Amino acid sequence: MPNLAPLTRALLSVSDKTGLVDLARALDARGVELLSTGGSARTLREAGLPVRDVAEVTGFPEMMDGRVKTLHPMVHGGLLALRDDDAHVAAMEEHGIGPIDLLVVNLYPFEETVAKGADHDTCIENIDIGGPAMIRAAAKNHAFVSTVTDVEDYQPLLAELETHDGHTTLAFRQQLAQRAYARTAAYDAAVSTWFAGALNDPAPRRRAFAGTLAQTLRYGENPHQSASFYTDGTNRPGVATATQHQGKELSYNNINDTDAAFELVSEFAPGDGPACAIIKHANPCGVARGATLKEAYAKAFDCDRTSAFGGIVALNQPLDEETAKEIAQIFTEVVIAPSASDAARALFAAKKNLRLLTTGAMADPRAPGLAFRQVSGGFLVQHKDNGHVAPDALRVVTKRTPSEQEMADLLFAWKVAKHVKSNAIVYARDGATVGVGAGQMSRVDSANIAAIKAARMGETLGLSESPAKGSVVASDAFFPFADGLMEAAAAGATAVIQPGGSMRDDEVIAAADAAGLAMVLTGMRHFRH
Repeated sequence: MPNLAPLTRALLSVSDKTGLVDLARALDARGVELLSTGGSARTLREAGLPVRDVAEVTGFPEMMDGRVKTLHPMVHGGLLALRDDDAHVAAMEEHGIGPIDLLVVNLYPFEETVAKGADHDTCIENIDIGGPAMIRAAAKNHAFVSTVTDVEDYQPLLAELETHDGHTTLAFRQQLAQRAYARTAAYDAAVSTWFAGALNDPAPRRRAFAGTLAQTLRYGENPHQSASFYTDGTNRPGVATATQHQGKELSYNNINDTDAAFELVSEFAPGDGPACAIIKHANPCGVARGATLKEAYAKAFDCDRTSAFGGIVALNQPLDEETAKEIAQIFTEVVIAPSASDAARALFAAKKNLRLLTTGAMADPRAPGLAFRQVSGGFLVQHKDNGHVAPDALRVVTKRTPSEQEMADLLFAWKVAKHVKSNAIVYARDGATVGVGAGQMSRVDSANIAAIKAARMGETLGLSESPAKGSVVASDAFFPFADGLMEAAAAGATAVIQPGGSMRDDEVIAAADAAGLAMVLTGMRHFRH
């Protein structure tokens, strides 16, 4: 297998024409013969470049609306022939097959077509066939052929040719081949995933996932773990699509926590008023709504000021200067919002360790999607938890019906509980969390921890009693016994929202009645592990 391989003939056939003319012009200047197809050939010809149509090389015109044009031995023979194999060379000479030393292909925009919500037939027509076939052939023959599938590799290719006098090195071709196979794998994964959705098949026999490298991270959850960040091409507003305006690179934990924060605050539509979520270690330590964004932040901060230090702040409306001033008073790792005013950005500029991200829009909490998690020997796949409970779907099961204010707080707390690690207990009052118990093995312990944290913050704020007094409580899953409920009642909660469904629901309801609590059932749980 040779190290240096000459580049004398190239086939350029791309959907995305970005940089195509500049690349072709540089190749032509080196005396490289240019072959092309359809729109790519037209673009090159209009730029005054000498180019041969593949149809001229194959002796067959493009046909069937372009479905058939490169699937021919004159193309694949030129890509697959081993230049150091006498039999291959003889076959090329016998059939007049010229070698193709460089393949530049990017595929029909299938992923983009699906993302735009195109109809079934349009999606089908955007499944590339000849492109992946050529890519796989050229990458297999990387001993002699360079395969470029990304616009980002145009300049590295030209630099390689400049360094090695019109040749490419084996290491470079191997790197391009790996990227080529990853691209076709990702493409096929996108097609198969779309097909599963089109067929409404929740569990296809084979499932593939793919991503594009967005960032090589300094390390993972811990310094001894390497890590990378990949995007999946869905363009859902959030940390993966956000613009970072300042601060050092996001870490693995920053990305994980920022995603948790933004997904939570997206539960609150911007048009329904300002909302803020503060996250630490993927759990909310404070969530609130307010008349202004500044007020929402202050109420969220007052839930757990200790945990908020070094946390992630997510906002559902554009960051303004007044809110930025409040946030800047303590160390904050990341602030993410749909946008930020010039004044807010200028104020944050003095905080070199604070990262500011803007997303351009909020995520849709009800949008469908898939979530997966690796386990030893496999991975679990489920539909994203986009469950939503409308107020008129709640079932009052106690003698006392929640007041209007209690009902508003119950619905608020329920949205927050969905984003708290199980077992989850959330105390809320006046549109703000006042105590959060997360990730405990016992629901009683979660209720107790949340109450303790609420009481502690009450002391810090100089209140005469715990802010849990007069609060409502949300539980992500049913109370298996009345003990967890009684813990919440002892903390001062007056109303409860929970899924119901326990064998002891009657016992729990009776306990709520005895304590004078109002209780509503959702019929839906929100486990989060």
